[in-house]
Parts: sequence; C-alpha cells; structure tokens
Amino acid sequence: MNFSCKITELKGIGEKNALLFQKLNIETLGELVHHFPRDFETYQDACKVCQLPDSGRAAFLGRITKEPSLLRRNGKSVLSVQAGDETGSVKITYFNMPYLKKTLKPGSIYVFSGNVHKKGVQCLMEQPKLFKPEEYAELVDSLQPVYAKTKGLSNDTLKKYIKKALEVLENIPEHLPYELIEKYGFPSYIEALKAIHNPDSREEMVLARKRLAYEEFFFFILSIKYLKEDLQAKENSHAMIPTAHTERLMEALPYRLTDSQKKAWKEIEEDLCGGGTLNRLLQGDVGSGKTIIALLSLLLCISNGYQGALMAPTEVLAVQHYETVSQMTKEYGLPFCPVLLVGSLTAKGKREAKEKIRDGSYNLVIGTHALLEDNVEFQELALVVTDEQHRFGVAQREKLTKKGGDVHTLVMSATPIPRSLAIILYGELAVSTIPELPKNRLPIKNCVVGTNFRKKAYEFIEAQVKEGRQAYIICPMVESGVMDELENVVDYAKDLKKELDASIQIEYLHGKMPPSKKNQIMEEFSKGNIQVLVSTTVIEVGINVPNAAVMMVENADRFGLAALHQLRGRVGRGSHQSYCIFIDTKENKHSRERLDILNHSNDGFFIANEDLRLRGPGDLLGILQSGSFSFRIADIYADSQMLTGASEDVNRLLREDRALEKESHVLLKKRLLMQMEKEHGKTI
Repeated sequence: MNFSCKITELKGIGEKNALLFQKLNIETLGELVHHFPRDFETYQDACKVCQLPDSGRAAFLGRITKEPSLLRRNGKSVLSVQAGDETGSVKITYFNMPYLKKTLKPGSIYVFSGNVHKKGVQCLMEQPKLFKPEEYAELVDSLQPVYAKTKGLSNDTLKKYIKKALEVLENIPEHLPYELIEKYGFPSYIEALKAIHNPDSREEMVLARKRLAYEEFFFFILSIKYLKEDLQAKENSHAMIPTAHTERLMEALPYRLTDSQKKAWKEIEEDLCGGGTLNRLLQGDVGSGKTIIALLSLLLCISNGYQGALMAPTEVLAVQHYETVSQMTKEYGLPFCPVLLVGSLTAKGKREAKEKIRDGSYNLVIGTHALLEDNVEFQELALVVTDEQHRFGVAQREKLTKKGGDVHTLVMSATPIPRSLAIILYGELAVSTIPELPKNRLPIKNCVVGTNFRKKAYEFIEAQVKEGRQAYIICPMVESGVMDELENVVDYAKDLKKELDASIQIEYLHGKMPPSKKNQIMEEFSKGNIQVLVSTTVIEVGINVPNAAVMMVENADRFGLAALHQLRGRVGRGSHQSYCIFIDTKENKHSRERLDILNHSNDGFFIANEDLRLRGPGDLLGILQSGSFSFRIADIYADSQMLTGASEDVNRLLREDRALEKESHVLLKKRLLMQMEKEHGKTI
C-alpha cells in the first residue's frame, strides 16, 4: 500500500467509519499518517494524596471509598465519587459519563490521572483518566500521542489505525536529497513518521519532528522559488506617473498618515513609477493603516488609466473593502468605478460584472477567489493588491497577476513576523513595514486571568453591552468532540445565553458555516443587531466593527501569540476604550509568562520577537498555530533556525539545478509537483 490508498483498505475501517475520518480531512493513508499529534502526554509515578499539588496535572493511586452518586444538572449527568489513601481523600467528578457508575465500585483501586485543584482543604479532580495500576505502570515515563479528534473517533482509535497504516505502507520514497539528510543527521522519511507517532524517547520525537518540520519549510520555500520569476528585474510594462489625485486624497483625509505610512507609500509610488515592476510586501501591525496605503496605490493606478484588482480571503472582508472604496469615492470624488465580485453573486450579476470588467467600464475589481476564474478577463490590469496574502497559495496569486501580463503586485499581511523571517518567507518580495499605530488610537487594556474569573468577565461584558458596546468571545473549537477539553462555539453560545441578560442578542460564527450564513451574521454584528459574537478564529482576518470594545479569548494558552495578537486587533478600532481578556486554562508559570507578553504590550512586532525568544524545543507541540501559514508541524517562530537553513539549502539547490533535472532530484521534483497540484489545483 502507498500514501494514495483509501483508508477503507485498512482492516476495520468501513464506509461508516470513513465518514468520521473525513471530518478530520483524512481520506487516504497518506493523510492519516500525516495527522500528527498535537501534543504528548507524559505519565509520572503515581503519588500519595498528601503529595498532590495545589493545581496542575498529577496522578495518585487510590481506593474508592464510597458508592458513587449520579445527578442530572442542566441536562448533563454528573457522577461524583470519593477516592483516597491513608494520607487523604479526593473528590472526583465526571460529566456525561454515567456508565462509570458500574466501574467505580467501593474498594476498587485505580490510578487517577488529571488536573488537580484545591478548594479550601478539599482536593478536587474533574474528568481524570482511569487506569488499573498495572496498566499505568507501563505508561510511566513514556510519551503518548494526543491527536485532534472528532465525535465518534477516540484518541485510542486514531492511534490504533495510524499504527496499522505505518505497518502496511511500503516503498515510501525518500524525496529529500541524500546530502541534506546526511548534513542534518535526519532519520529517513518513514522512520520520522513512525517516531513522531510512537517515539521511544523525547530525543527521538524531537529529531523526527525536526526532520518533518524542515521538510515543510523546504517544500514551501521551494514552491515559491520554483514558481516565481524575478519580477524586480522585469521592465515596467505598466509605467505610471505621480498624479494630483493621491496628494488631494491625503490632504482631504480626516487624519494624517504616520511617518511609517508615508515611508511605505513613497516606496510603493517609486516602484510603480520606476523602471522595474512593483513586487512588494506591505507588512503592518493590526490596525496600522495598511488599507489606505493600498487604496493610494490603486488610486495612482486608476488615475493613470489602468485597471486594478483587490483580492481578499473572505467574502466578509471583500464586502468591507468594497463599501470603504464606494464611500470614499463618493465622499472625495475619486475616479474609482468599483465592482464587487464574490461567490454569492447571482449568475446574472456575475455575467454582467465580467462583461464590464472586460470592456473596462469597471476600473477596480474587489473580490475573493472568484477573481481567479478563467472567464474573468480585464481590459488592462496593471496592479493586483492581495490582502492577508498568506491565506492564498502561491499559484493562486500567480494566476491573478498573469491576467494582466507583467502586472505590479502588492501583497499585504497583518501577521507580525520578525523581519529576518519575512525576508526568508517572502524572499522574492521587497518588504515595507508599518510598525506604528495611528496616534488617535486608545491602547487596548489587557488582562490575563484564570477560569475562576469567567463570571466577572461575563458581568463586565454585560455592563459594556448596556453602555452600547459589543463583544467577541473566541473559542478554539467549532463543536464538541474534536478536543474535548477545549471550549467550542456551539455549546459555549448556548451556555452563555443562560449567563447573560435575556435581552442581549448572542450568536455564534465558525468557518464551516455556508458563506451566506457567515456574511449574514457578520452583517448583523456590524449593524449592532448582535451584541455578543461567539466565534472561532475565523474573525481574525480584517473584520472591522469599530463599536466592538471587548475581546475575550477562551483557552488562550493554546494559541500562538501571533494568533492572539491578530484576534485582539478586532477591538480598539473605534473611539471607545477597548479591553481584551485572555483566559489561561493551564494556569502554570510557563503559560502565564507567555500570555503576560500580550498583557504588557500591544506591539505586534515586539510580541513576535518575544514569542521567538520564549518558545523552544520543549514547546513544539500543543500550541495552536498562528494561522499565518498552513504548516502541519513546523512553526516559523520556534523553528526559525530550521527555516533559515531550509531557505539557504533551496537557494543552493536551485543555483545548481534550476529545472530540477538531475537524477538525484527526480523524486524531489515529483513530490513538489504533486504537492502543488494538490494545494493549488495547478499542474506546473
């Protein structure tokens, strides 16, 4: 069997089970073995009750001392049991696990492993794992993988079938050049896959992860370099001249551009009017004012008689850009004739829009992936601006830019990346940075708190809503069953309605909703008809609701700092004081140290560099990624040295064999082309 075989070819997985795996985007054996652990559990020797910590993870060997009691509360079953030893007792609670009542008989001895906390003199555990003493003894000092799962697929089931898949996979090719494997002392590809799922030691896991992370960086950078020609060296085929329109707009704005905005605009204007082709990354912190720089660039393009395009990753953001441009066109008398091109348009609306784009009636096209359709043709496209560019594949951006020949390209990103990493990741782009915020912005007030602060947080949100403000509450999961210990938007929104005043309108939002539903909810939130929005990180990209003044992030300890900073950027956009509440569920020294960086700074670039400093080999798994790149296991901050090495290796390889035609590069090229076809739907 090979990576492309369907998982139903594994004994034990039928069509019914396969549907559960599909929820995790697993359909083939290759996708199954690349479903990497999100964390590893370690099991220490079980201790006495008197040795249990005040809080944190621990295990104790105890005897059930009383008959369990089973109650129903708010539609949930609550099973309580007392267990202990000669040094003390622990009250243990299980939610929605009534079947354990038959197992937890008085006198039975088990090892209970889970999070401990103390309330006065009482020691408490909720949902601890249950082991027979001999079972637990085998786990001590081992690394047990923990996977993202879904309802109906347990961690043990995933572990079982991943192990089976690794046993039956044959002839897995080694696509990295041998000299690179030797240079870094990497295990083979199949050995790395086996070790990441079932390591014999932490050292083996770290080395396997290093190999797999390096590979992700290597092929990511190779795809960019292999596809991208050096646009800076090309002659400017859409030369422009400075016009009075841009100067008049800057003078008419109700605010003055910051010094870094002026510098970025000057660099872009010089590129557009110079001898070469603009190919630049505009990187700015959340709320730094990148959009006005993009609009000045498009204004220069349109006032020179060309067409421009602005591509956003979501329909909600595209609509916001369209409304902003339309309003400014009317208010300042700008020469824009904009059109919105998104997937939800009617067939007739799309057809009419495409006709007017083709004949030049519309000089600015704002949209989503719909701009990439083959039948979207321009009369003379000269500038393409891509917002939140990391949300698009390399081939997708290339497809749009080729609609106008050698067009100028401006890509924008609010993901705070240290400049050293940006140069590697966007090596073909010149980089302009806007590190400062507009001077009229009130700094966001932050706090990092434990779960016992939730009630006060709800009271604060309620008070803010009564003053006319709105709030976001972020949960990492869409629904229960994927990572059961993390909050999910569906259940959270339901429970929140019981906590807040009945007059407060609460809705939830997540990425699996149909686009029309997402747009409807965001529109209602923008209008103020929804006061509290419970959402996944789908709102991190460019949503602009100035009246939203509170951001509360559940399980904040499970996110990368860059993701948290992006989320925080959804508030503080209006004239009111804004607040961000980070709920730390781990409540240990390390998670508090990380989150305190956000607590004491609103500077995205400082946060990115601190994240890079703090995160090391012991922190490689178990933190949700920043959302900036679709890496399964690599991390641009913790693995920055590997990223640098991979970049240097790709440059050297392409200098020696640009077309990847050497015999030693045949498998490498095959893997690259397969990956790009899968990710971008394009054969190179």
